[in-house]
Amino acid sequence: MSRITPFSSPLLLGFDTMEKTLERLAKASDGYPPYNIERIAPRDGIGDRLRITVAVAGFSDDQLDVTTEENQLIIRGRQVDTEERDYLHRGIAARQFQRVFVLADGIEVLSAELNNGLLSIDLARPEPQRLVKKINISVRD
Repeated sequence: MSRITPFSSPLLLGFDTMEKTLERLAKASDGYPPYNIERIAPRDGIGDRLRITVAVAGFSDDQLDVTTEENQLIIRGRQVDTEERDYLHRGIAARQFQRVFVLADGIEVLSAELNNGLLSIDLARPEPQRLVKKINISVRD
């Protein structure tokens, strides 16, 4: 039995990687840490901008890592559990996380800032350029 997907139309050519990306995102639906994505008004000659804000309370800047790999923005947090503390109650666990955002082609990471337990990452989305290209038709006799 064959599986029907949104990209199975013969008119959609080259979208197989997008389909794989959507499947991977559906599997990685862990809700930790929570985050916001907002649109920022254009300024300083930079067009449409986005800001991802991740709640990383308890993490210091040296415990966080923000990288881009191919078309992914990867945010990792690593806390080390110290054995020298004697807890009477432990409700805050030292935990690790990895949050991955898939970026569209051309999106650039401008900056990352940690302030009051919130990690803000600014992204720039360039204006799409309309490109029309004439394809010559050759005729064979």
